[in-house]
Amino acid sequence: MTAPSTFGLSSEARNLHWLLTNLVEEVPGIQSVAVVSSDGLLLLSSDPGRNEEAREARTAKPAGPRGSAADLATIVSGIGSLTVGAAKLMEFGGVKHTMVAMDEGSLFVMSISDGSLLGVHGSADCDMSVVAYHMALFVGRAGHVLTPELRSELRQSLQSQSAGSPR
Repeated sequence: MTAPSTFGLSSEARNLHWLLTNLVEEVPGIQSVAVVSSDGLLLLSSDPGRNEEAREARTAKPAGPRGSAADLATIVSGIGSLTVGAAKLMEFGGVKHTMVAMDEGSLFVMSISDGSLLGVHGSADCDMSVVAYHMALFVGRAGHVLTPELRSELRQSLQSQSAGSPR
C-alpha cells in the first residue's frame, strides 16, 4: 500500500489515515479498505493511487479497474443501503455489520457513525473473525472523530489528490 499524503490535514484526518494504514498492514488477507459517507461518497481509501483511475474509467464508460477503492466504495454503499432497508422492513433495529463470503474473497461492511461505513475486501484465505475484530477496533477508534467537518475535509483531500494527479 502506498501511504497517501497527509500534509496539510488536521490531526484527526491524519489519525484516521494512520488507523486505516495500520488496519491494512496488520491484518493478514485484507486487500483493500474504503470508508464511505452516508451519501455513498468515498472518504478514505487504502489505495488512493487508483481513485483517479477509477473515476476516469467510469466517465469513459469502459469497465473500470476491478477491486479499486472507488469500486469498493460503490459496493459498500449499495450493500449498506440494502441491509438498512432490510432491517427497517424486518423491524430488527440498526445494522451493525454485514459479511459476504465468496469463492475467491470476502466482503465486510460495518457501520461507523451517522450512516458512514467501513468496507473491507479480504482474500479467500483471510480469517473472517480476525478481520471483523480489527474492523470493530477501527470503528471504535474512528467513530467519535468522524464528524461532518472531518468528512468534508476528507472529501476535499480526495478531490485535491485527483486534481493534482497527472493525466
